[in-house]
Formats: sequence, structure tokens, C-alpha cells
Amino acid sequence: MDAHGWDELDFLCVVGDAYVDHPSFGHAIVSRLIESIGYRVGIVAQPDWRGTEDFARMGRPRFGAFVSAGNLDSMLSNYSAPGRRRRSDAYSPGAAAGRRPDRATVVYCNRIRELWGGVPLVIGGIEASLRRLAHYDYWSGEVRRSILADSRADLLIYGMAEPQVERIARLLSSGVKAGEINDVPGTCWKTHDACLARDGGSVTLPSFEDVRRGKELFADAYRMSSNELNFASGRRVVQDQGAWIVAQNPPPPPLPSRELDKIYSFPYARRPHPVYGDAPVPALAEVEFSITSHRGCFGGCAFCAISSHQGRVIQPRGKESIVREAFLLTRLPGFKGYISDLGGPTANFRVPSCAKSLTGGACGDKSCLYPGVCRAMRPSHAEYLDLLRSVAALDGVKKVFVRSGLRYDYILAAPDGMDFLKELCGNHVSGQLKIAPEHVSGAVLGRMRKPPAETTERFVRAYREINAKLGKKQFLVPYFMSSHPGSGLKESLELAEFMRDEGLRPEQAQEFTPTPGTLATCMYHTGLDPFTGERVHVARGAKERAMQRAMLQYWMPGNRKLVEEALRILNRTDLIGTSKKCLIR
Repeated sequence: MDAHGWDELDFLCVVGDAYVDHPSFGHAIVSRLIESIGYRVGIVAQPDWRGTEDFARMGRPRFGAFVSAGNLDSMLSNYSAPGRRRRSDAYSPGAAAGRRPDRATVVYCNRIRELWGGVPLVIGGIEASLRRLAHYDYWSGEVRRSILADSRADLLIYGMAEPQVERIARLLSSGVKAGEINDVPGTCWKTHDACLARDGGSVTLPSFEDVRRGKELFADAYRMSSNELNFASGRRVVQDQGAWIVAQNPPPPPLPSRELDKIYSFPYARRPHPVYGDAPVPALAEVEFSITSHRGCFGGCAFCAISSHQGRVIQPRGKESIVREAFLLTRLPGFKGYISDLGGPTANFRVPSCAKSLTGGACGDKSCLYPGVCRAMRPSHAEYLDLLRSVAALDGVKKVFVRSGLRYDYILAAPDGMDFLKELCGNHVSGQLKIAPEHVSGAVLGRMRKPPAETTERFVRAYREINAKLGKKQFLVPYFMSSHPGSGLKESLELAEFMRDEGLRPEQAQEFTPTPGTLATCMYHTGLDPFTGERVHVARGAKERAMQRAMLQYWMPGNRKLVEEALRILNRTDLIGTSKKCLIR
């Protein structure tokens, strides 16, 4: 501030992650955006929340503060699925754990209120976004009210925040009071006036008290709010939180490519702040030399927060912008010729699912890929292939890898799918390709909104055949999940036998963790599919969850006791022995 000749900031950003000035970190984008429209902005990263000193280092901001827990929900950052406190944090310098509090958004806001009273306070990021209405919190085992009410913030931004941040910043700087800003798409606001909240044909959800007491009402509220997440036809959603009424405005339209290109052209330093010295921020290593090609995902996986946060409409960057960024990477210190990833939430979703989604938004009553590929979809990899080739042709680029997730059902459905797979295997895979079938049981895949096991088997065959023709020895690394709603011991055994028959031995086992705001978490809490009303089996007890997880890696000696117990419960002791079909000896 002294170097700039500033005696005060216009806006302060407080974040639970280490300060890394890279476009894969939300606080970097938001602060660069505020800077680009002419405001003085400062960042307080991972402040000591046990006092107010860190928050006050740069003084009270003139117009307001933006607060985020970081790139992950703080409870997910701090705890594993079984509830054990994590011993490392990829978003902290030196991977140090304990640098952010539980429920960081609420804690940070309370410290700011303690320090500066009525300063305008806006919350955002994935933690705020997915906790914006009454939600189930796995770590406390209870339904909590909207984080907007608990945090004492004035406004909440949900989803990707750029248009909301810019408009709110301009309104606050022009003298509009934070409590009067109630018409910005992609935001939630609070009021005591029920008539004001319901003005304009809104949808009223069951109240916080109602959904806290009744699981059927919780499922109803989830379905009702999900159906309004359409920029073209969505209505305001209103929910009484007790002390406050929270109103959720419809989401904003997708960002045009030119606006997205501008965001990724800001002068990011692309490294952690020098204050951390030699301590690396591990999360940067995965993305330092990666490029985001688009936002949004129409995959609709029940356990994934991406569609709730980024939306289901694909927002692509322009080819020229991406090529310029790739050229910039070749000039950075430490670049060795390898672009680690060129993709998005799902790498091969480069074009919109259908023409209608661009003007009318994603369909509220059906999925693009489940239970099968929608007839309106025109799957194509032509644009993505052209992008990969253009970036790979740049001087200084040796290889462009694809490490973002791929939807192989989309590959199989596309007329150019095998051409894409051939080029992918030939030029963009580094020895192994990660895929996420997640399960093989039809009962579980249906709850996950994932393609059937037959689709996985078709893709595995195609991948192996193409690699054989190319003369390459490349492997598939599948990700499977235990304890997802719909999965019991019977379904876990089905998955274990599939892995045995296919010769798959994944090094990592993923246990379903109910995170706020997802369809799977709604099913976990209520035992209901909110869209069909069907009952869903849920593995709640620690013992069943441990057995399901052990079945994912049945060959490991440390899992033997749990696997044997599960097999005896299922009356499948025929799988204990020395034959090839046996899971354990």
C-alpha cells in the first residue's frame, strides 16, 4: 500500500487458502477483476482467526469486504470421510494443516463484524455457494440454516462470481447500501419482509424449521430449488430461516467467450506470494502449467458439486485466448515443455450439449447423459481436437496432456469418438488415463446418474484395442466409490468381482463424503430420491462404510478381516479359498 501511495483500500478479500496468484484459484480471479475495474484491493490470506489483528493489517476498506473459505469447503479441507482431522492441506504453504478454521466463512465474517461492525460484507466461493439454503451438514449430522444467516453477511454470491462481483462492487462504491442490493442474478440476500422476498412470482420452499424436522420436506425443498437453477426460466427461491428470510435470485446468463477470455488474460503472477518463501503450495503443482478451456458440466453426476456451482451450460473460451495463454506458459521459469492439462471440469465437454442450452438453459426435468444420451445432443470432439493440435504445435511445447476428467459415454456416442480416442492415446496420455466409472452395479449407477457398466466395458475394450494398434503399453486408472446412496454390501461385492474379472486394482479407494448442496447428499440425509420419491439404501454406520471401502481393495492384507466379515454376512464364503474366483484366501 505504501508503494502504491494508498492510505486505504476500496475492497478487502479474505480467503482461507494461501495466496496464489493463478487463475485456478478463485481469490486470484476475484481480486484481479476488482483491480481491473479501477479499485484498490488487498488480500488477507489464511488469517489467524483467533483474533482480529490479521484482518486489520490493511485497515478498514472503504466500500466492503469479500470473504471466501477457499477452493474447497473448509470442513472437507479439514476432515476425511470417516471424520478424522486431515494431517495436510494442499492449499496451505508447506501443506501445513490447521491454517483455516472449521466453517471458515462464518468464522471470518464474525471476526470482521467484531472489528468493523457494519462494513458491507459479501460471501462467496464453493462453501458459501453450496450452503446458501438450508442444507445437511455431514460433519455435525444435522440440517443447518443458510450460511448467509449464520455468517451475518449482507450478500451471498453463488456459482462463478465475476459478473456478480463487478456489479456489487460498482453499486457499493456508488453509495448503495448492501442491504438494498436484491436484484443481482446469482446472489442470495436476506430480509425480514416476506412480501419483498416473494415479489415477482417467486417459489417458496419449506422453511428451515420444516426441513430440519421432516426429511420428506427436505427432499421437496431440494427438488424445488434445483428446478429453478436456469438463467432463462428460473424464478426467485425464498426460504424462511427463522431470524431472516433468505431469497435466492436466478443464476446469471453464461459468460460470453470474450468475457471469459478477459478474465484469463489478467496479469497473474502464477506463483504463490513471496511471503511463503520456499514453502510450496501443493495445489499449485497440479495446475501451474495447465490451461482452463471452458467452464460448466452437463454430466450431472449426483455426487458432484460442479453442476450446482459452475452450471450445466458449457462456457468456452476462445481458441485465440487459449493459444495465447499456452504461449505465455512457454516463457515462464520452470516450464519444461509440458502442459499438464488442457480442459475443464470435463475435458471433452468443449461445446454446449445442445443449441437450446445457449438460449433456454439446461433442461430442468431431465439429464443430458442419463439414463442415456439425449436425442437433442450432437456430441463432437472436432473443436477440442483442433485446440489440442494448435497448442501442441507451438514452439516450446513438447506435449499437451489431458488430465481433466473425460466422459467416455460421450466419446462412445460421438461420431468422431474413436478418432478422438486414437489421438488422445497417441499424443495426450502419459502412460495412464484416469477414468471415473465409480461403480458397476445398476442400482448404484442409477442413483449416481452414471452410465451402465456395459458402457464402461465397451470403453475399456476400445482403449485397449487402440493402444495395441498404436504399439503403446498404457493403462487405465479407474476411480471407484464406496458407500454412495444405493450401495450396500451386495453392490460392493458386485464391484469387487468386476475388478477381479477385469484385472483392476486401483491404488486409491474413494469413500463417498456427503458434501452440502449435492443430489447424493440429499439422498444420504433423507433416504429418498427427491425427483422420484423412491426409497434409497444409505450406508450410515461406520462398520458398513468400512466394509464397503475394504471391498474396493479386497486384495490388501489390511482389509482381509473386513472383507471376510462382509462375505460371511452375504453368505458368500465360496469366495474365500484358493480358486481364481476367490477374493481372499
